[in-house]
Amino acid sequence: MSRMRWLLKSVAPHLTSTKRGFCTKQEQIVASVLFERLPVVIPKIDPVVYAFQEFSFRWQQQYRRRYPDEFLNKSNTRGKGDYQIDYVPAPRITEADKTNDRKSLHRALDRRLYLLLYGNAYGAPNGEPVWHFPEKIYESEETLRKCAESALHDVLGDLSHTYFVGNAPMGHLVIQPKENAKEISPSKRFFFKSQVIATNKFNISKCKDYVWVTKDELLEYFPEQAEYLNKMIIS
Repeated sequence: MSRMRWLLKSVAPHLTSTKRGFCTKQEQIVASVLFERLPVVIPKIDPVVYAFQEFSFRWQQQYRRRYPDEFLNKSNTRGKGDYQIDYVPAPRITEADKTNDRKSLHRALDRRLYLLLYGNAYGAPNGEPVWHFPEKIYESEETLRKCAESALHDVLGDLSHTYFVGNAPMGHLVIQPKENAKEISPSKRFFFKSQVIATNKFNISKCKDYVWVTKDELLEYFPEQAEYLNKMIIS
């Protein structure tokens, strides 16, 4: 018991009590949101997947029952008429793709898009605007999930067209301050996934600029964290 008291006395000066427990004085907790738009058209099938499906179909055919030709001929004659349906599928390449309009959700329709903001963010040197995810420093919210919801609400103004996937974060990352910002404390960022629901336009505010980017494009904005983000984001 005496050893435990000694340990608490030695550790206490380096800890600060919060509503949720203890955390280090030098570390800020930040809730970040990976806001995702899912593909709106079916992506092209990978040639390897297509070859496997073709092989699987042919393999299963050898064990299927063969129906009499009389039965197949009767089914082929059903529904024949003079009608004909002509349709033109919508193009995968949109005007936003041609002009590389990264503010539009009408691009990369067969891929996932992620929202990035350009503006003030915690940890930015000299208070300069940087590219970042929607985020908020954890203060007195009931949970980190609530903090993440608040961060996205501040940007969109409304969460009616969003869906948060799960209550737990999908990952976390400790970010050290840069050389020219030593006065800023390190931050531990917890990432929560949210998805776009039933809309193709948002009124995004409280930032100087924003973009909707694919995973490959997103990694270009964060070269220092690219390796971790590449593992965390599954697309």
